[in-house]
Amino acid sequence: MTQKELTSKVRELKQLKLFAEEIAAQITGLEDEVKAEMTAMGVEELVLDVFKIKWTKYTSTRFDTTGFKAAHKDIYELFAKPVEARRFSVA
Repeated sequence: MTQKELTSKVRELKQLKLFAEEIAAQITGLEDEVKAEMTAMGVEELVLDVFKIKWTKYTSTRFDTTGFKAAHKDIYELFAKPVEARRFSVA
């Protein structure tokens, strides 16, 4: 692939990412409107036409690695393992 073709691909990638951000913002806005209406109605579940909408609370348990490391650094270091990864970015 030539540099010109690669530059064209990167420009297209940047445009698509910008478009995706705009779409994501629109999606979030619509979701927020529906959530606000459901809150005003005092419901967690709503059936509209063929759609069943749920906005429910849930609880999850997460492991606090920062707190564990502070309290038990020696044990943390025994089980911590480095992981190699790659990050792709275009600036």
